Amino acid sequence: MPFNMPNFKERSQLDELMDAPSSREEMRACLRDLAWTNRWTLGYRPQLHWLDTLADKLSSLADPIRILDVGSGYGDGLYKIEEWAESRGIAVELIGIDLNPDAKIIAGEAAPPSSRIRWVTADVFAYAPPQPVHLVVSSLFTHHLSEDNIVRFLRWMEKQARLGWFINDLSRAAIPYYSFKVFSKLARLHPFVQHDGPVSIARSFVPQDWQRMCAAAGLEEQDVHIHRFTPARLCISRRK
Repeated sequence: MPFNMPNFKERSQLDELMDAPSSREEMRACLRDLAWTNRWTLGYRPQLHWLDTLADKLSSLADPIRILDVGSGYGDGLYKIEEWAESRGIAVELIGIDLNPDAKIIAGEAAPPSSRIRWVTADVFAYAPPQPVHLVVSSLFTHHLSEDNIVRFLRWMEKQARLGWFINDLSRAAIPYYSFKVFSKLARLHPFVQHDGPVSIARSFVPQDWQRMCAAAGLEEQDVHIHRFTPARLCISRRK
């Protein structure tokens, strides 16, 4: 096998540059280009589609719907949820959690003036929501974790989320890996994104991996749904 060519049958153990210490300016530029990439690759669609399936139930609740976004980064995923809720007249309280303290500042700076999203710096496993949470979501987060910590995360969401949770992540496969290498160079994306995009795909999972991890977390097969979305998204959802 040629040097550096991933074996897509196994998960890569390569590190991502954005997981290492960097300046706030570097991280801001990286997250901004990731948000741009999410827009152009329809990365918000899976999460918004899942919310659409819950819209009638959410609309019937008297209290604001509390939604927690884990690994919120630039905050663009929560901005889209805020727009989605406003367009449907659904009252929401949105919280973005990220381990990187710079993310809180960067997301706050990028937020629309009317936004009421609250940003928190915290390790999700040590975080206790001050009020009960209805939904937990994450996007492009779980491939940063070890399998053991993904099992912990599944259990954490199952405990915290009253109505359900949604994981929006990547699918490990050759075509998206090599396609993103070309796309990121042609688009002249930030060097972190050019490096980390293909690595993220190589570090992500296939459905059998998710079935194994969900079982390890004590979830019943019929309670968890695994969905593919084009391009290159593999999503896991739970409705209670």
